[in-house]
Amino acid sequence: MKDKGSKNQSSPEPTRSELEILQVLWEFGPSTARFVNDHLNEHKRKVIYMSTLKLMQIMVEKGLLKKDESQLKHIYSPAQEESKTKSFLLDRVVDTLFNGSAGKLMMQLLGDKEMSEKEWEVFSEVIRKIDQKQ
Repeated sequence: MKDKGSKNQSSPEPTRSELEILQVLWEFGPSTARFVNDHLNEHKRKVIYMSTLKLMQIMVEKGLLKKDESQLKHIYSPAQEESKTKSFLLDRVVDTLFNGSAGKLMMQLLGDKEMSEKEWEVFSEVIRKIDQKQ
């Protein structure tokens, strides 16, 4: 696995609940705690508004979210781009579970999950592009 250097080391690893909040913000953009809570209740699991709000405030303190207080309703947004956070977390999984081997991760994924014909086409194209670079 290639060394990522100091990438994202200043930002803590989000918990499962924090990732649920981040996923809502990545999908819909900057939002209020009420919007995030309503979306979680509708699509994930039942959560109390005050719990969502408190967790989002903690995420601001941890550096996972930014808060815009310039309006009456506070607007929250992710502090890191989605791709950076996912890359950091995936690197942690590869390093921890697969001894740094992306190949072992891919073999596990391909052996355990079904892929649609369209996904196989996209996957094959990615492999072709990697082969052309080498």
